[in-house]
Amino acid sequence: MTKAHVLVLAVVAVTTLVLTPVVRWAAVRRGALVAPDERRVHERPTAAVGGVAMWAGVVAGMAVASRLDTFDLVFDTPTIPVGIVVAATVATFVGWLDEVRKVHGNGVSAPAKTAGLVLAGSALSIAGVSTVFFRVPFLGIFSLSPDLSAFVTVVWVVGMANALNLIDGLDGLAAGITAIASGSFILYGLRLEDVGVLPPGNVGPLVAVVTFGACVGFLPWNVHPARIFMGDCGALMLGVLMAASTMSVGGSTDAVYSGQSFFFLAPLFIPLVILGVPIVDTLFAIVRRATKRSGVATADKEHLHHRLLKLGHGHRRAVLILWAWTALLSGAVLIPALTNRGDALVPIALGGLALVLFTVFHPGARRARDDARADEPRVEVG
Repeated sequence: MTKAHVLVLAVVAVTTLVLTPVVRWAAVRRGALVAPDERRVHERPTAAVGGVAMWAGVVAGMAVASRLDTFDLVFDTPTIPVGIVVAATVATFVGWLDEVRKVHGNGVSAPAKTAGLVLAGSALSIAGVSTVFFRVPFLGIFSLSPDLSAFVTVVWVVGMANALNLIDGLDGLAAGITAIASGSFILYGLRLEDVGVLPPGNVGPLVAVVTFGACVGFLPWNVHPARIFMGDCGALMLGVLMAASTMSVGGSTDAVYSGQSFFFLAPLFIPLVILGVPIVDTLFAIVRRATKRSGVATADKEHLHHRLLKLGHGHRRAVLILWAWTALLSGAVLIPALTNRGDALVPIALGGLALVLFTVFHPGARRARDDARADEPRVEVG
């Protein structure tokens, strides 16, 4: 990373860090609090609009980047960074409106929220941030027509935003996972710039930097016990930013990176690996709710993080386990690209096995299973 990247990251992180308690104070005064209930795991009313501070950090970071010579090529086409800020603003506003309306009753309906994300995705597409090239394993690279490109872009934005929103169920979980994912994309994008696969003016690495900074600045206020939640306004905004970053990096070039066939087998699908935890959780949630014939947007306590709590892991340990899985998945993608060594995946596989064993056989998990068996009614025979 250059000094300019570090400066932008610091501006975003510090702005978010400083403004988060201000937003919390305003939320408490206005009563914008999330009360504990049967499906939430926190124990006291907590402010739920921390995403507003993250949004302010992102805007500040993009403003500073526009004044730095390092990013002149990025801002030579101003519609792209402006479109990203507009899309992030739309997502933040939709999430903020949802949180505010929940205070007075029901929040924004699922169709209305989806419409807001469609608007954000459309803003990205119009601005020039879209999936132009679609790589299919073993079939090659397909150049999408403008209409199909716009459709895929909107679908990707809606899917990514909802994936991050669904995983936002434990203190620090969504912010930590997104920090790991965006940090991976910083290394990914800068590596591609170094080898000439991405042009220097690609906006993807910059978006990853501001996303990472927003998460790092917010986490001190959000780790357990959280003093403020990012809420839908934060989760939806992070989803839009991650969608913009991944599309800029994975869907903007048809170049082939020799020696990295593993990494470039399907560049557009790399987010599916790096963001594997929330995306897998989203798929399970859809199947689970369809099986129960409940709405896709219906909340429950069956997400991966809830299952870890039921296994007997404490709040912080459950979050650390899911952070570790995201880090392992990120490493599985990045190590071959950064080292040119496919056998470097062996340590990743061993790490995954160790994490599975830790998750299942940790003393806390064993005690939870023993307690569950002890609570089962005994049936006498004879």
